[in-house]
Amino acid sequence: MKIFLNRFFRAVKLDVSLFQEIIEDPKTFNQALIVVLIYSMMSAWGTFGRAGAVGNNIGMITTLLGWYVWAFSTYMVGARMLPEAGTEPDRKTILRVIGFACAPGIVRILGFIQGFGLIVILIAFIWMVAAATIGVKQAMNYESTARALGVCIIGLLISIIFQLIMFVILFQAFPVSS
Repeated sequence: MKIFLNRFFRAVKLDVSLFQEIIEDPKTFNQALIVVLIYSMMSAWGTFGRAGAVGNNIGMITTLLGWYVWAFSTYMVGARMLPEAGTEPDRKTILRVIGFACAPGIVRILGFIQGFGLIVILIAFIWMVAAATIGVKQAMNYESTARALGVCIIGLLISIIFQLIMFVILFQAFPVSS
């Protein structure tokens, strides 16, 4: 547990050596998944806390699926569309890196404060993209930070579009009563 918490807070602090550690150790996948679960809970409670259990569950489901879509689309864009000469793609490594990059997203719990929600989401996204950029640059063996940033942003935009579609579908299927 101590190792997990250490890694979690190092991800929040954007520790470059942590992402190299994650890349080299495939056993960190379960820890990355726990980070994503914590992030999805904080995100759901901060965004849909007033919507009750249905809203929280929809928020958690879409956030979990959104993480996978972000990681997979980042992998596809980085490895297939925008590789550099030395790019070494590994889908599982990108899943771990993007998983730990979600650690700064815990600030989304503050989204329940009225009038503060959009600011919190923006701060969380910027912080998460910074963490993902650090990890993806190392995982894909990029020399260009700008390329890693672009790949992460494209992947995140694809994930946001996917999540918005999922929100519409799920909130139509399971309406929230007032």
